[in-house]
Amino acid sequence: MLDVEERMRGIGQMARDSGLTVSALRFYDGAGVLVPAHVDPWTNYRWYGDDQVVVARLLARLRRVGLPLAEISRVLEHRNDLAVVDAVLEAHLRRLEDGLADARRELLSARSLLVQESPMTSIATTAPALLAALRAVRFAVGTDPELPMLTGVLLDADPDAVRVVATDRYRLVVRQLPGAVLDGARISVIVPVALVDELLSSTASGPVTVRVDGDDVVVQGSDLALRGRRVDADFPDYRPLVREPGSAQMELDVARFRDELAAAPTRAVPTGPDGAEETATVLTLGEVEVGVNREFLLQALDADDAGQLVLDLDGPLAPLAIRDPSRPGDVSLLMPIRLPA
Repeated sequence: MLDVEERMRGIGQMARDSGLTVSALRFYDGAGVLVPAHVDPWTNYRWYGDDQVVVARLLARLRRVGLPLAEISRVLEHRNDLAVVDAVLEAHLRRLEDGLADARRELLSARSLLVQESPMTSIATTAPALLAALRAVRFAVGTDPELPMLTGVLLDADPDAVRVVATDRYRLVVRQLPGAVLDGARISVIVPVALVDELLSSTASGPVTVRVDGDDVVVQGSDLALRGRRVDADFPDYRPLVREPGSAQMELDVARFRDELAAAPTRAVPTGPDGAEETATVLTLGEVEVGVNREFLLQALDADDAGQLVLDLDGPLAPLAIRDPSRPGDVSLLMPIRLPA
């Protein structure tokens, strides 16, 4: 037996070669995940074959990303079947991404609660800038009472930028407040649509300050003093959706594009098993064909109020992005309509 052991690695050497600790190797042996090639019957000392080093290194990497032991066993068992391995790893990656999104939401909510306790936090801007940004996103505010987090405008301010954001799940609009200054901790608060509409009906023209006062959002200036109860909900994490420009891009003369949009072909698209349909306007961006809601797209064009825009797309099922090259931090996203084959 000594000759066999001489051709193997002891548990200490295996730990050094694999990056796993001795205690971890003992644990994985007990769990049946990485069983030694040989165990001395007298000393219970574990010995490993050379071919187990790669397996141990793979195990170490998978554990570092938190893959459960049962799934690690499945990967090791099917490590020569990449289809099985890819399915396990992709499912775990989706769990990690979902967990990260949940963590972002919780941290944003925690910060919002802290901001409520800090009356010194405020945003200094001007009434024209604030009204322009609110006007540009107002059309995308949701109306579903079962989704209260979408029934207002998110005011999201950090040291890098101050943004207003609105979404109804079918479109999402992000506008930055140029020249706005945040004084204090970050603000992430949903401004009620009633206060937004009250602001948009005002004729304020001078400097204004926006702050969170307990459960209220307060907007104050020399010719303006408005207050509304903040929406007590967590706004969806919109940042992952605000991607870089896609692969298919088209520069638009907005007036000409409106004419093209009016003449674009349409297609009836089933929306459910009851036979209901919606009408999709079919656009072609390069080699990509995408279906859109014409009314929603026109509303986005109206809100941008620009003569030249850029449309970009990553594929027929990716959101259609509308950008103004002069405002790189702004974007309007429109979810496509899946076209039947």
